[in-house]
Amino acid sequence: MTRENFLIEALKEAQKAYVEGEVPIGSVIVKEGRIVARAYNAVEKLKDPSAHAEILALRRASLQLGSKYLTDCTLYVTIEPCIMCAYALILFKVKEVVFGALDEKHGGILSLYNLLNDERTNHNVKWIYLPFPECGKLLKDFFKERR
Repeated sequence: MTRENFLIEALKEAQKAYVEGEVPIGSVIVKEGRIVARAYNAVEKLKDPSAHAEILALRRASLQLGSKYLTDCTLYVTIEPCIMCAYALILFKVKEVVFGALDEKHGGILSLYNLLNDERTNHNVKWIYLPFPECGKLLKDFFKERR
């Protein structure tokens, strides 16, 4: 599968969040070309402000693989991770992250902060911004409906 295919899988997760009234962000974690975990935002359902798609997927992948570190894994997510999620990528020692839309209000990788390139951290996560219009459109549609 290509990077675009994995972003489509993350988008499918985001669509599940959309249906449930959650901010539509989805993610998948890939190891050796295979999806090992998937998740979407569940902040409202779990009454947990840290229940972002990335955090939930990282936790699931860690359990699935039996390791606290995901050094051979790539996280695909529909939007640029926030600061919390960007730092979680460092803590889980993820190899790379690929995101399909920028987050100009909360982005922790490119838009507001550049946490993954900070040399003061103990692990560097490679990041790839792969513009994928459907990711941004889903978010825009979600917030437009709620205004």
